[in-house]
Amino acid sequence: MQKPVIVVHGGAWNIPDDLVDPHIEGVRNAVKIGWDVLVNGGSALDAVEAAVKTMEDDPTFDAGKGSFLNEEGFVELDAIIMDGSTLDVGAVAAVRNIKNPIVLARKVMELTEHVLLVGEGANKFAKKIGIKMVDPRELVLEREVERWKAFKKGKLNVKDIFEPASKGTVGAVAVDINGNFAAATSTGGVAGKMVGRVGDTPLVGCGTYVDNNYGAVSSTGHGEKIMKIVLAKEVINLIAQGCNAQEAAEKAIELVWNRLRGRAGVIVLDKNGNIGVSYNTPRMAYAYIKDGKIFSGI
Repeated sequence: MQKPVIVVHGGAWNIPDDLVDPHIEGVRNAVKIGWDVLVNGGSALDAVEAAVKTMEDDPTFDAGKGSFLNEEGFVELDAIIMDGSTLDVGAVAAVRNIKNPIVLARKVMELTEHVLLVGEGANKFAKKIGIKMVDPRELVLEREVERWKAFKKGKLNVKDIFEPASKGTVGAVAVDINGNFAAATSTGGVAGKMVGRVGDTPLVGCGTYVDNNYGAVSSTGHGEKIMKIVLAKEVINLIAQGCNAQEAAEKAIELVWNRLRGRAGVIVLDKNGNIGVSYNTPRMAYAYIKDGKIFSGI
């Protein structure tokens, strides 16, 4: 029987000092919830969904409630979940009135023949299967309204968005007692993004990839750079070439920097249950539980 392991992250960015504790508390809470699923016999899929859903509900993070606003002042959310035993994937992008897009992403995987639904189509599917719609204003925090106003006045530029951002994409990777791996990632994207902009998160191989033969990855960072490297799949390819989780994580982050000067981070589980964490931003909140022991860092 496989020993369960779960790792979560709360985004790789330059987290301000006064927000360090909420980030640590948030990832520790999420990893404990995912761990409870695993130790009670739940699947890796159930565990990563539960962990990510917890972070979507936590306004500390750029996922679900409290996400960055786009150029028109709306929240648009992306999410993905993947099963390492079957390579089944479900994802949604640019949804505006879904509180927990990771839940909808799993329904796309399980109830449709598709991988990715976007915008209006994703919302129609959610309504069809009975997922509750919320008023888009419920997802907006005053903190993000003020950030959006600064963006509209030209007081927030691209460097401000990507370097000192206080929040980031969330994700989780896990292996359960049956040896099955899963990964999930969710985000509100970048502040002031164009309407309809989709980053790396819901794209297979970019924001997430998992294969029982190798391991599981969740990415975070500058989505446009991550997409060009196909970062999550790059990590898996490195594991396939003989790297362990930490080696693969470090080499992949080195690649995105050397090739594109991209800022990113990854959490990784390899097929042997080894954990990898690497990022080239000043901070990335993460936590994991292995052998019943919890560890967190930033």
